[in-house]
Amino acid sequence: MKQVIARNATTGAALAPQTSVADSMWPRFRGLMLRRPLEEGEALLIRPCSSVHMFFMRFALDIVFIDKQGAVVKIVTGLKPWRMALGGKGAWSALEMPAGAAAGRVGLGDRLEFDAAT
Repeated sequence: MKQVIARNATTGAALAPQTSVADSMWPRFRGLMLRRPLEEGEALLIRPCSSVHMFFMRFALDIVFIDKQGAVVKIVTGLKPWRMALGGKGAWSALEMPAGAAAGRVGLGDRLEFDAAT
């Protein structure tokens, strides 16, 4: 999978320097199912994606839903296994981060950017 660096362009905060991009059918379907928990600094960007499910997951996640322009439209914190979350109006992609990783680092309306990893 392609790797990018996720950052909050509004605040300048680095969100996840090790972000994998799932932008084709199989990686989007598989997501983080049956995998080890994300470490600090890791994330998964799923696009397109307007909702997520936590079926077959073993750990909770923070989900940041983003519109096509990169603006945060919804944040779901601590989504537990076997639950679902809808991104709502305008959601085009989802950034999945370890539970607690979004707190104080991203807010509604913030603009996120994804730069190529070096």
